[in-house]
Amino acid sequence: MNHGTEVINIVFGLDPQWYAGILFVLTYLLIMSERINRAIISLTAAGLMILGGVLTQEAAMEGIDFNTIGLLTGMMIIVAITKQSGVFQYLAIWSAKLVGASPWGILVMLSLVTAVLSALLDNVTTVLLIAPVTLLITDSLKVNPYPYLFAEIFSANIGGTATLIGDPPNIMIGSAVGLTFNDFIINLGPIVAILLAIIFIPIYLIWGRNLRASPEARQRVMDYNENDAITDTRLLKQSLLVLAIVIIGFTNSHQIGHEPATIAMFGGALLLLLSNLPRSPGEQSKEIEKIFSQIEWITIFFFIGLFIIVYGVEKTGLLELVANEIMTLTKGDAQNTTLLILWVSAVASAVVDNIPFVATMIPLIQNMGPSLGGSEALMPLWWALALGSCLGGNGSLVGASANLIVAGFAERAGQPIRFLPFMLMAFPLMLGTIAISTVYIYLRYL
Repeated sequence: MNHGTEVINIVFGLDPQWYAGILFVLTYLLIMSERINRAIISLTAAGLMILGGVLTQEAAMEGIDFNTIGLLTGMMIIVAITKQSGVFQYLAIWSAKLVGASPWGILVMLSLVTAVLSALLDNVTTVLLIAPVTLLITDSLKVNPYPYLFAEIFSANIGGTATLIGDPPNIMIGSAVGLTFNDFIINLGPIVAILLAIIFIPIYLIWGRNLRASPEARQRVMDYNENDAITDTRLLKQSLLVLAIVIIGFTNSHQIGHEPATIAMFGGALLLLLSNLPRSPGEQSKEIEKIFSQIEWITIFFFIGLFIIVYGVEKTGLLELVANEIMTLTKGDAQNTTLLILWVSAVASAVVDNIPFVATMIPLIQNMGPSLGGSEALMPLWWALALGSCLGGNGSLVGASANLIVAGFAERAGQPIRFLPFMLMAFPLMLGTIAISTVYIYLRYL
């Protein structure tokens, strides 16, 4: 073991593997029960990993992936400021009018906007911005918002799969393996485009063909003025400039030699600077407080605790044992292992949040390197993990953070999305996307 990570005395003289393993399983069960906030669970369990003696404090710090934390925080700051300009509402209204306010056309347009924004920002943020506008438009059309929200959940998770920043699992995989923004687009972009096109077929057959709105209702939507949504043109220009710089930074991160977290955090700082320049120091403090209150600190601290827990389990050698078991099961065959990871990731991510699942799988796959022939041989496994965990998030309401956010909006609007009815519809559709992904991975990498 490397310096600073030696295991010290475990509490009650328990075997470190047993202690870490039991703690890990309890953490998972508590997260799944949704009785206690997940950030509280992960931070408490992380504390117990250190207090129990599995890790020293220094070792625990090594386990935290600051690239993931920085990238998420930076993007959250940028989006929190950008949305004040009203540009996202503008996009939603503009796209609804583009199709003449036809109910099915609006569903397709809003889903596509959701997919594109999910790839460029991240899917959690995107649904935070699009869901309220969707409820406003469906209310004007007097149509049931459920099909729209259902389609947006799928589009957010599919669109987010395409890029490094689109979905937290991708951020974690990219950071652990050193994959660039372009790597994700080149490897996952094609299948995402295929899945986005295909997913509209079942949605049309289930709901789309029955979506009707009266001419008066459609006229109400056509009467919206998207330009009224833009509340601050100066801020809009600043935000678009910074977003452009950040995305160019991401696509060229390899050439400029900087990690995505540095680019995102610098973008966030730059936009804070530009948007606060004309204000007095007192106003600046108020504004910064407002922006920082919109960052999803629960998610950030959940990640911090989670990284420590998984690192603790990894340090006891438990994940290596599991990796060896999987290799025995698949007889060390790269093709079987890749497809197993794709399907297990998808089903597991539907049952538990895909973030803790991926946090566990990353060191597990890294441990398979030697038996499969080095890090290059692991590439198909990483793409299988990314596809399985991001798409698997569509399988149930708890599969991805974006799903829960949409459900929250729906409930507040008096149109609750129930766990079981959603899963009965979503799980088979999700398995369909995984079946198509299996063909893609087989043809492209195996």
